[in-house]
Amino acid sequence: MGSEADPPSAATPVREKLGGLARSRLGGSKSWSSFSVDLRAVLAGRDFRRLLGTRLISQTGDGMFTAGLGTYVFFNATSFPNPASAAAAFAVLYLPYSLIGPFAGVFIDRWSRRQILVWSALIRAVFVAVTIFLVISGSLGTPLYVAVLAVYGVNRFFLSSLSAALPHVVTQDKLVMANSVSTTSGTMVGFLGGFISLGIIHFAIGGRAGSAVTMLLTGACYLLAGAVAATMRRDVLGPDQTPRGQGRAGILAELNVVAAGLAAGARHVIGRRRAAAALLVIGCQRAVFGILFLMSILLYRNYFYHASANKALSHFSLALVAVAAGYAFAAVLIPMASSRLSAGGLITLLLTVAALVTGPLGATFSQIPFLVIGFTVGLTTQGVVITATTIIQREVEDSFRGRVFALWDMLFNVPYVAGAAVSAAFMPKDGKSYALVAAAAGGYLLAAVAYPLLTRQPSPSASSPDGSAPPSAASPSAAAQRNSS
Repeated sequence: MGSEADPPSAATPVREKLGGLARSRLGGSKSWSSFSVDLRAVLAGRDFRRLLGTRLISQTGDGMFTAGLGTYVFFNATSFPNPASAAAAFAVLYLPYSLIGPFAGVFIDRWSRRQILVWSALIRAVFVAVTIFLVISGSLGTPLYVAVLAVYGVNRFFLSSLSAALPHVVTQDKLVMANSVSTTSGTMVGFLGGFISLGIIHFAIGGRAGSAVTMLLTGACYLLAGAVAATMRRDVLGPDQTPRGQGRAGILAELNVVAAGLAAGARHVIGRRRAAAALLVIGCQRAVFGILFLMSILLYRNYFYHASANKALSHFSLALVAVAAGYAFAAVLIPMASSRLSAGGLITLLLTVAALVTGPLGATFSQIPFLVIGFTVGLTTQGVVITATTIIQREVEDSFRGRVFALWDMLFNVPYVAGAAVSAAFMPKDGKSYALVAAAAGGYLLAAVAYPLLTRQPSPSASSPDGSAPPSAASPSAAAQRNSS
């Protein structure tokens, strides 16, 4: 461990390997034993542990920042959020950097990813300091949104670099486990950071001062994450090489090739059906999550606990605990489930489960069923993310990974905002809407039906999307497709 990942052509076909494992091992205890062996193998890598530490510390800060900001904006005792204002806040905070995010991918594929992690951590800490000043002053307008936008924008650049770097510190056959550990534990510590912030605000320091203190802790986390990243060698996280014709000739020359690089990245992923479908299913899932998240905020603040912002915040925190528990369970379940199901079958199953739970239980508009929905959405969302991330990492060549994961960020946030914005036009102020619950369940079901259709393989004589012949069986891209099936 700690060395660069094996090239796709040299990797063991994962479906074949895991399928044989499932047939030869009967019983849950042996599946758990396999899980434990793979987990120990992944954690044995020194550079993986350092990359994981960078992620965990940073995402703890992310959770603190989001909770402090969300409490300040949505659970203010003197005001009530409405669908339009909440959706507008989502749009201001997510859309601008999501639309320009793919441009960052070109640089992730050309600059030292270790250096990106170090410098983006420092820059975020500076923007957090600006945000703290605005919160203390009581700002709720454009200056606050701009400062928060800067924090989140640099953060997505940071997370894209982490995803693109992961195949350099684990072998190809351990990517499922590595993604389970990295993405799920990152999400879990994000929830932990959020709960720490909520505890500080609810039990120790209330109001603007509490939000400011939690953001101060956020800045400290970012600085520490940068320090951990700096302990790795400058070249250990890639990229492997600078794409042909794109020499390092200064920032202006770098910017001149952005458009061409993005076009090349888009063509690269479109030519790989499973990777493209994985991106699309993430977008659909996030649109549904936008509907459910906006609905949950309004239900807890304006329907369940209209008279008390503090009670609304504390019980909404329980809903977040349920979601976090679902994310944690996914880290254990998905690696074991992948030994019995193909990646496509697992994604389809998870989306179907989300649809079957969200529809009937959502229509009750009761808190206990919504906790069950929260757990299920956490489990299925993280399960799809783990599986889709692994598909993309296997099928996309390293020199394109930064661009593809920047496109991932775009499809992670734009549909999220779109789901919230479109639903806001039909959502009552208290969030209670049977039609939107049905729309959310229908969205999951649509994605479950569409994914296997999109990944269906063309006939051997079919040409690729750009009109060229399909890759040969011996090519790295063909091997990568076999690995992710």
